[in-house]
Amino acid sequence: MRKEQFQTLLQFFKVLADESRLKIVGILANQECSVEELAALMQLKEPTVSHHLAKLKEVNLVTMRPDGNSRLYQLDNKALEDISKEIFTPQKIASLIEHIDTEAWESKVLNNYLESDPNSLEGVQHLKEIPANRKKRLVILKWLASKFEPGVEYSEDMVNEIISRYHPDYVTLQRELMSNKFIHREDRLYWRNSQA
Repeated sequence: MRKEQFQTLLQFFKVLADESRLKIVGILANQECSVEELAALMQLKEPTVSHHLAKLKEVNLVTMRPDGNSRLYQLDNKALEDISKEIFTPQKIASLIEHIDTEAWESKVLNNYLESDPNSLEGVQHLKEIPANRKKRLVILKWLASKFEPGVEYSEDMVNEIISRYHPDYVTLQRELMSNKFIHREDRLYWRNSQA
């Protein structure tokens, strides 16, 4: 998401993050109103209503038209639709995290549950324990699945040997890898799920 779009979205939410403004938007979605009418409906003072309307106008949510000596306000449906089409798409919302390290939490879990083997020259890491928390366990299983080459078939003994390099309870970890579809088995052969 471009910086100006991000700022527009932020401003939009800041303006609507007020109970009175949301109620004004709701009223104006149904009918045109003057400041005096809105003040009576909302039980607010006219200067307060004018302030809220000014904020709503800043993000183009309301329009105003003169009507004799007064001004009538209404919700700008087109502007609302345009904001919705331009900013509130799944792709645009997902792009809000462009500059966030989405793997930071996984890295933290791995740092907490893995330790380096001081006797290994290659810096082999061992799993201290199998996490009880399901989400953390999935991070560990994903890491463990990466120890299997994609497209290679393994015998059960090979799978057990690879898993036991990282943790002695290879039976539990093998079962977890299979039940969470990180590894598949057929005719006594195992292979890594290419999507894992």
